[in-house]
Amino acid sequence: MKVIVIIPAAGLGTRMAPVPPADKAKNAPPSKQFTELGGTPILIHTLRKFASVEAVTGIWIALRENEIAGFRTRLQTEAKDVLKKNINFVVGGEHRQQSVENALRKISGAADDVVLVHDAVRPLVTPEIIEEVIVAARKYGAAIAGLPAVDTVKQVERTADGALVKATIPRAGIVMAQTPQGFRYDVIKKAFDEASADGFLGTDEASLVERSGHEVVVVMGSPRNIKITAPSDMELAEFYLKTSSR
Repeated sequence: MKVIVIIPAAGLGTRMAPVPPADKAKNAPPSKQFTELGGTPILIHTLRKFASVEAVTGIWIALRENEIAGFRTRLQTEAKDVLKKNINFVVGGEHRQQSVENALRKISGAADDVVLVHDAVRPLVTPEIIEEVIVAARKYGAAIAGLPAVDTVKQVERTADGALVKATIPRAGIVMAQTPQGFRYDVIKKAFDEASADGFLGTDEASLVERSGHEVVVVMGSPRNIKITAPSDMELAEFYLKTSSR
């Protein structure tokens, strides 16, 4: 039974830095997944977490086509430890869902193989969370890492002047989704095939699986398993990186 990881990393990361005009593209800052955290690209930190898990048999990285060759060379020179796994590249799509789908089309999996999908910019995931998602995905067919909501959640109606609160949602029934998200191959393949046929674009892989009629279980994530989307997240990630290495 294989465990295959898909890392969609083809996004531009415009919240980290705005997309520059075409005439200034050569001097543009790197995409957020290539931004250095503690002297190492965020994406390499992320890959190392999965490469350290014995159960993982292969990793597919979805990048923009013009980034693949350069990043492959960078792995060979800076992260040979990652290459102990079967590393593959695929051209990513305009959206995360398209990137994952492009990878799924390349994967030859048995029905009971496990496919994990993880955000390229969640470099602080732990091997323990990864392993727990794998175990739950094998048992239930679909599992995600998540955290109970700690803030009060309000449902609002958007207006020209801002937003109006329409209801307070009991937080006991709310989970903040993280990654990795794990699925048996037959479950995620069916969900993506159905979404593609219907032209449906979901917010994450679990939303497609839910739509397909399969229940998704939640395993405990971590407050440190943050997704780096804005410059302020880098400061927190740097702090967590330093404290975790002590």
